[in-house]
Amino acid sequence: MLRYEVWAPSAAAVGLEVDGRRFDLAVDGGGWWTTDEIVPESGARYGFSVDGSDPLPDPRSPSQPDGVHAASEWVDNTAFAWTDHDWRGVPLAGAVLYELHVGTFTPGGTFDDAIAMLPYLRGLGADAVEVMPVASFPGERGWGYDGVGLFAPHAAYGGPDAMKRFVDACHDHGIGVVLDVVYNHLGPSGNYLGRFGPYFSERHHTNWGPAVNLDGPGSDEVRRFVVDNALMWLRDYHVDGLRLDAVHALVDDSAVHLLEQLADEVAALSSHVRRPLFLVAESDLNDPRFVRSHDAGGFELDASWADEWHHALRSVLTGDTSGYYADFGTLEHLAKALRQAWVYDGIWSEHRGRHHGRPPTGLSGSQFVVCTQNHDQVGNRAVGDRPSRNMSDGRLRIAAALLLTSPFTPMLFQGEEWGTTTPFQYFTDHDDPELGRAVSEGRRNEFSYFGWDPADVPDPQDRSTFERSKLDWSEFDDDIHRSMSDWYRELIGLRRAFPCLSDPRLDRIDVEVDADSRTLTVRRGDIDVLVNLGTGTHRFPTSGRLIAASDPAVVVRDGEAVVPLDAVALVHR
Repeated sequence: MLRYEVWAPSAAAVGLEVDGRRFDLAVDGGGWWTTDEIVPESGARYGFSVDGSDPLPDPRSPSQPDGVHAASEWVDNTAFAWTDHDWRGVPLAGAVLYELHVGTFTPGGTFDDAIAMLPYLRGLGADAVEVMPVASFPGERGWGYDGVGLFAPHAAYGGPDAMKRFVDACHDHGIGVVLDVVYNHLGPSGNYLGRFGPYFSERHHTNWGPAVNLDGPGSDEVRRFVVDNALMWLRDYHVDGLRLDAVHALVDDSAVHLLEQLADEVAALSSHVRRPLFLVAESDLNDPRFVRSHDAGGFELDASWADEWHHALRSVLTGDTSGYYADFGTLEHLAKALRQAWVYDGIWSEHRGRHHGRPPTGLSGSQFVVCTQNHDQVGNRAVGDRPSRNMSDGRLRIAAALLLTSPFTPMLFQGEEWGTTTPFQYFTDHDDPELGRAVSEGRRNEFSYFGWDPADVPDPQDRSTFERSKLDWSEFDDDIHRSMSDWYRELIGLRRAFPCLSDPRLDRIDVEVDADSRTLTVRRGDIDVLVNLGTGTHRFPTSGRLIAASDPAVVVRDGEAVVPLDAVALVHR
């Protein structure tokens, strides 16, 4: 039976307001308050008052059409007319992911606008889109990592039904959907959870303040809140997988960690819906525990982001060794990343001033998600500049080749595939003037510390920062961008055609480095990937036929491949 209910274990009285009518709620022994006086109806606006407060949004609100501070809207998630009954999911192993931000992926910035681009993504070869967070957050525009209405798709993107239409259309085009979710903190504006119960605890602290209460008094219901949210996206919105933001900040001293509980319940749901559902962790700990099986002492998540792959590649291709790139920059670092994704596997990290990580022994390449760009690695730069602004066309193509011939799960970031010059900058829309000012000043001060002129750092609160970050699809009219897109399509096609290129077994990859000539030879089964980062044309001894090259001057003849500077060749032996 559908009914209004809310958990508020310490409250003396809880009221319900529905479309201007007020009701008193009764409490059970578990701190849940409810009433049978009114049955929820789709579209009803409602809120809960706690100990005489003004009505507050439902902590599990399914929709916030007027913003995170306004009334909740009741949504019957069983009422949508799905058409994806024949969808059998997409396994993570072997997939090519495509990360996008709904608000900047298209000019209109909505789920419905994104649907029009699905034929393009299918033609590119994307198996699944990874959608940045869509849980309701303050204002209209933002990255989504300050969400507060965790059960309510963001109204500016179109709300609940628009998201369902998007997922339904993705499945119709043979594309899976991975949703980025944030459980390690909530945003500072519109976060009313603490008014209802012990959702946060002073026992642990994170970069965002008191940690989510996963192991203290009242934590059983808080954990249920998180797990139920994850299951909702997978069950009610037919999402195929979740990317879990910054799992190292989920502080939990329980005997059964939240991530283990979540993995078990997602596996049970997967059995029920009869299609693969997966969980991907974001963490910079280089700790295999997140993906190891329960029997091996792990949490049994399906994969982990591996940003060190990006760092090792970018530092070599650009020469940038500032900040955390100080731990990278050599061809040997890059070779290690190409072999096992993590560079720091228990070795000394100069940047951290300590040893870092553990070896990924026994893991599969498909359990690592790697990229040449993502929202963090672009957007957390001072001006959000893309690699196309500081890499040559040749080196962009080398990066793509190393990504799409790797044994890992490759992920593209919107527009990367055509070498877009559109920046992806940090943008917000806080309606609290003080908070907005603090965010703007904090951003300027952060990069001033690294020598940037504050005037050159985009203001997150300025709408123009958001507008600049929207993809410019007209770039496709330029031959250079179209040619880059063709290169990505060719590489993805080869990954599909040759099993050795998607083989996730890490003992089946061999990488040779010549530091003097600055060349790399990556052997993937019977295909050699030959990379020249030196000072002139290089001749690689090889036999076989050329199947792809980033430069038309590449030739294979007389037992050698002639590869110009900043070019890559794929040779089938």
